[in-house]
Amino acid sequence: MNEAQEEEQQPGGETSTKWSAPPFPATSAEYITVLAHYHRAEMGRMAGWRDRIDRTTNWAITGVAAMLSLSLSTPTSHHGVLLFAMVLVQLLLLIEARRYRFFDVYRGRVRRLEKNYFAQIMAPLPNPDSGWARPLGQDLRRPQFLISTRAAMARRLRRNYLWMFLILLLAWVLKISTPKLQDGEVERDVAHSLQEIVANAAFGPIPGWTILLLVIAFYCWLAYAALLIGDPDEKQHGEVHV
Repeated sequence: MNEAQEEEQQPGGETSTKWSAPPFPATSAEYITVLAHYHRAEMGRMAGWRDRIDRTTNWAITGVAAMLSLSLSTPTSHHGVLLFAMVLVQLLLLIEARRYRFFDVYRGRVRRLEKNYFAQIMAPLPNPDSGWARPLGQDLRRPQFLISTRAAMARRLRRNYLWMFLILLLAWVLKISTPKLQDGEVERDVAHSLQEIVANAAFGPIPGWTILLLVIAFYCWLAYAALLIGDPDEKQHGEVHV
């Protein structure tokens, strides 16, 4: 019978099951067992969200590779394929930032337990922090994100996505400056003036200047997010971080 169940005698000889709260650990051995199982559970959740993050990154890399192959393999392919790739990678970055926020919650719990309990067992400090368990318990009662979506996106942008965006930008510049057979059926090696590049950057009814300004504004925003958004807690878990 479950420890949280108790049998209660009812009038007439019938018995009913009464539910009660499970008992708390009473000895040191029981406390250690609870901590070990809890640490294993948080490690599992952290690893699960890390796997989701890696999947999103793999999707982004696969999408970039596919779009580059489609755009640069033939001279008649339109540069809009690369613009679409930029939008797609940005969408995946937003999805990954959301997943990273969940991963960071469980990583913070694991690191708090490892830093204040397991590390103290293996390498004791003279004045350990005795109040580390209370914030952990409060977080279990009322989970809160430890990082904003903005900061999470900046972290993932610095780790992986900035390089993908730079590759797409270089491919797009190459495409509009070397538009072989892009305009009609006339072969052209290299654009010889800025006007030609602007004309090649046109996207349907949208003029080239508008597309150029949108791309420049987008990459200026990416540079701001990657380099200037403050993230003071980025290395709170040590040099080994994601």
